[in-house]
Amino acid sequence: MKLNQITDDLPFSERKVAKYVSENLNCMVGLSVEELARRSSSSQAAVVRFCKKLGCKGYRDFSIQLVTELAVAQNMSADRGDSYNDIQEGADAENVIRNVCRLNIQAIEETLSLMEPEMVEMTADRLFHAQRLDVYAIAASNLVAQDAQQKFMRINKRVTAYADPHLQLSSAASLTPADVAIALSWSGETREVLEAAELAKKNGAFLIAITRYGRVSLAEYADVHFGLSAPEMAIRSGAMSSRIAQMTMIDILFSCVVSRHYQETMPHLERTRRVVHAER
Repeated sequence: MKLNQITDDLPFSERKVAKYVSENLNCMVGLSVEELARRSSSSQAAVVRFCKKLGCKGYRDFSIQLVTELAVAQNMSADRGDSYNDIQEGADAENVIRNVCRLNIQAIEETLSLMEPEMVEMTADRLFHAQRLDVYAIAASNLVAQDAQQKFMRINKRVTAYADPHLQLSSAASLTPADVAIALSWSGETREVLEAAELAKKNGAFLIAITRYGRVSLAEYADVHFGLSAPEMAIRSGAMSSRIAQMTMIDILFSCVVSRHYQETMPHLERTRRVVHAER
């Protein structure tokens, strides 16, 4: 569920509901909307608004989803053993391997839960028909941008990943409504990426934003916003699981483009595969 990703963006009355739910998950089963409002010192209307912010139709839908997700989480915990942890001083390799793998698995699973197939299909079609594709990112997100460039280049797209802010702006200034731009920023607040995205949108390009889930500035410029979730810890430098979530999103879009336009893209994939293989 998207609870942890939206809490900071909620109004005060709904934030009280979110806080109570997050701190009392195991006490939520069977709780009525009236009782939740009372226990969270909020109102029934705030509870319903909170549920809708999570994408639920109402409180009943929220309760059903919560029960389902709690059951899944309990099964996963039983299968996997102990819980996720941040980097610990002196941790042995076995624990490091387990924690990193589990956190990355969770990032992918949470990405899956947030996807809307119709939006992915529409975006894939825009990517396929784009005359030109720009990808804007800096820092850790630039690793994802480079991966996107490598993938879409293989199906004969005119694609360039820009990390330099000046090059981002220069390229965005020449985009047209026939072009597509992908803006990558986990926070959704990276100033350099925001400036390039704003300029690309001003020139009529179709803008895809890939960020964390929640209310972010980058989404304001986007035609499509993919808000993702990843269990980043406090001191884990290098944007580990968030990078995995973003790369998974690129993989999804690329695979959907190839699947929906198989006859047109497959010859290019085969040609690039043969060339790369011949160089090994």
